[in-house]
Amino acid sequence: MIDICLLGTCGMMPLPNRWLSCALLRCGSNLVLFDCGEGTQVPWKSLGWGFRQLGAICLTHMHADHVAGLPGVLFMVAHAGRTEPLIIYGPPGTNYVVEGLRRIAQELPFPIEIREMRGEQQFTLPGGLRGSCAPAAHGIPCLAYRVELERRPAFQAEKAQALGLPVQFWSRLQKGETIEYNGQTVQPEQVLGPPRRGISMAFITDTRPTTALSSFARDVDLLICESMYDNPEDLPLARANAHMLAEESAGIAKAAGAHSLVLTHFSPKINDPSQAEKAARRVFPATRAARDGMTITLDFAS
Repeated sequence: MIDICLLGTCGMMPLPNRWLSCALLRCGSNLVLFDCGEGTQVPWKSLGWGFRQLGAICLTHMHADHVAGLPGVLFMVAHAGRTEPLIIYGPPGTNYVVEGLRRIAQELPFPIEIREMRGEQQFTLPGGLRGSCAPAAHGIPCLAYRVELERRPAFQAEKAQALGLPVQFWSRLQKGETIEYNGQTVQPEQVLGPPRRGISMAFITDTRPTTALSSFARDVDLLICESMYDNPEDLPLARANAHMLAEESAGIAKAAGAHSLVLTHFSPKINDPSQAEKAARRVFPATRAARDGMTITLDFAS
């Protein structure tokens, strides 16, 4: 199971009732943060998920509304007592920006590892999650992220019993280990069922729509995507600033075959995100406009 909280939903600048766009993912006791704009620790504190278990931060790009909150978050994680390493993923230039921001957050009780990526890479996230990234189209290096939680095939006890395997070996086989017992070698596939669909989500923001991004988000359970503009008349502005209309975000979700779409990163001039939701639903009905603090739970299909 995965929980995702939209801590903030605004683009460019925080507003009195809307923090900057960022999402916090929880898998078990592990936390992963996507983007870290100014004041991120404030709605996070209100959420009550704690700070100590933050194991990774995935930054889409180096504009201030996506990274300027990093010192405050690092201080909160430090005060929570973390001593284990914290990994920060991001595009080229991440190391330079993070090192600059850390000049006001130098003394931390945990090491920070910075991993710069150029897209189309896979990496490991806390909690057994598999991460991947792809280039976005924003004029500066920018990444989209995808997170997947695999589901092991079901253990078929009757097959294990037919092979005469004691119960103490069952969990090892379910984890994919090969077992030697009573002169026989037992492979996991001998006692496991067919492959089962896992859970997946994608986080795409600050980009123009591309075919590659639709392919990247193929069949995700949840697509969190920017909706900087809600009015089709703003298309020239969206093109000039390398952002998207709500209906363009919906187009990515539709082409990807996503199961659901949540819109975020609304322009400060958008007072009512429900208009973006209506525009997107004309293209992709399974759309919701995010609100600050919205939490979504993804679970394995029964």
